[in-house]
Amino acid sequence: MKIIWGFFQNQILGMRWLYEIINNVLTNVGFDINSKLGSSLQFFIFNVVKIFILLSVLLFIVSYIQSFFPPERTKKILSHFQGIWANILSALLGTITPFCSCSSIPFFIGFSSAGFPVGVTFSFLIASPLVNLGSLILIASFFGLKVAFSYVIVGVTLAVIGGTLIEKLGMERYVEDFIMSKSLVDIESPDLAKQERINYAKEQMVTIVKNVFVYVILGVAVGAFINYWISADTVQSVLGEKNPFSVILATLVGIPLYSDVFGTIPVAEALYFKGVSLGTILSFMMGVIVLSLPSILMLRKAVKP
Repeated sequence: MKIIWGFFQNQILGMRWLYEIINNVLTNVGFDINSKLGSSLQFFIFNVVKIFILLSVLLFIVSYIQSFFPPERTKKILSHFQGIWANILSALLGTITPFCSCSSIPFFIGFSSAGFPVGVTFSFLIASPLVNLGSLILIASFFGLKVAFSYVIVGVTLAVIGGTLIEKLGMERYVEDFIMSKSLVDIESPDLAKQERINYAKEQMVTIVKNVFVYVILGVAVGAFINYWISADTVQSVLGEKNPFSVILATLVGIPLYSDVFGTIPVAEALYFKGVSLGTILSFMMGVIVLSLPSILMLRKAVKP
């Protein structure tokens, strides 16, 4: 079993075979992979190709699963739950939606218009960009399953706590009036045929890959720069354990940036190899994914300041 898992971790998730191919190609065309330039180029090509292969496969699978949960069906499922159980289920439903924070906001508006408690809709809004099945596999491919499950558990917990706290504080009065008064036509979604679900999954996969393409390229480029052009001492002096404000600083640095989990992982990997603690890295990732300025500006359309 250990041998099988090692093969799965290294060859399937880690794509060691792809690393060796790229290594050989660069060597044959004359690059010294032990130099900064060669190592950076190897890191960049390997991670870009690896992420897009995994991303395409995972998005197709996740989108196919998502085709069974249109808004009308989701509304019916959630209507059977009350209190914190509704928040938990809403957060878990958010994990099967491969959206960034901005594209999750229309769902937030739809759920609010459907009459869901604001806390339940916020649990979905927090969980949707932060945690999904794709991020679980991708994080596992870089850091291992233990880190991936830790990230998912923390993300879902934050979504449940955040939504519950917002509801307990009675913050539904801060949702824009046009949303709360909007009437939602409840039309029963027709059951899709298998081929229709496959077509839907393909369309979602292509659309999302196009949307995240730039962020993945930038994320991998930044990761390569940190990994091979910035010294470990410099990184650790700013974000290392000796700095008591490293977690806060990492979170604040992430806020002006905008990316999804797929573009953030290569940067997180580079920081990890430079000796930055896992807690600081996860704080940075969550700051970029959930607290970005573009998502706040879009959210402002739905809620009051």
